[in-house]
Amino acid sequence: MLKKGDLVSFRPDIKVLDCTMRDGGLVNNFQFTDDFVRDLYKMNIKAGIDYMEFGYKADREMFDESKFGKWKFCSDDDIRAIVGDNDTDLKISVMADVGRTDFKRDIVDKSNSPIDMVRVATYIHTIPSALEIVEYCKKKGYETTINIMAVSKSNDSDLDDALEIIGHSCVDAVYIVDSYGSLYPEQMRRLASKYLECGEKYGKIIGIHAHNNQQLAFANTIETLTMGVSYLDSTVSSLGRGAGNCPTELLLGFLKNPKYHITPVLRFIEKHINKLKEEGVVWGYDIPYLLTGRLNQHPRDAIQFTTDKRTDYADFYQHLYDKDSF
Repeated sequence: MLKKGDLVSFRPDIKVLDCTMRDGGLVNNFQFTDDFVRDLYKMNIKAGIDYMEFGYKADREMFDESKFGKWKFCSDDDIRAIVGDNDTDLKISVMADVGRTDFKRDIVDKSNSPIDMVRVATYIHTIPSALEIVEYCKKKGYETTINIMAVSKSNDSDLDDALEIIGHSCVDAVYIVDSYGSLYPEQMRRLASKYLECGEKYGKIIGIHAHNNQQLAFANTIETLTMGVSYLDSTVSSLGRGAGNCPTELLLGFLKNPKYHITPVLRFIEKHINKLKEEGVVWGYDIPYLLTGRLNQHPRDAIQFTTDKRTDYADFYQHLYDKDSF
């Protein structure tokens, strides 16, 4: 496919979605202070960001509330306490994880909720369940996306079938998700072409959610946007699970739409992100995450390696390599 746009133009179809709290919540069990959340909300408004994802709509019967902050569950009342009537251009998003949310109990009519968009996270083999959530949420009045996780583990025929099924659904957008941070720009171009072909055929928006295991989250994001991908996920200072995500400050610095402003992001980093680091919250590119990304593996082993403060990288690499050999 031909590239869409160039370095000195902007595309009005591009939307930036801040998932600092949702992906970053996986780093600190969603234990964000109200000041952090309120300031992040204000930052997103001032920066011109289009969507802010507060967290998950997790099932309280499955997860012990005492072990998580409230943004694991994202009650409408908790969101409303931050945004009020949200009389702004910023839209509010939450994520519903297939098999981990009681959507019929916890997602009410859009007319009674501060939430605008429900993003449904799924693997290829759970797409029928994801579509059930999507159909329910669309009937309730929400914008919806399907985020196909671990796409780097999927074979082409399965992905083609999945996109065809999704194409016939009522979902608004479909996301390419590099869950393990293992994909390179050339691979992302091929995936973007496949997703965009589906999007053009069925009228779906295509999005990108990248992880930074190989320091390619930003590169992969801007590579896919030049192909025509429209919804771009980012997190402030790359705050997110393991190696983190595409940094908002990098992305806004690249985009040429004059509605986006980087200064509010920098002020937020000064006030809140540096404090998180001082408190010992750990995320971002590091050797263990590089190794799981290179081998296209889930970062859980790297997260444990980092938590244990290990530095025996060569032994760890051999352990991961041996796992891949079976």
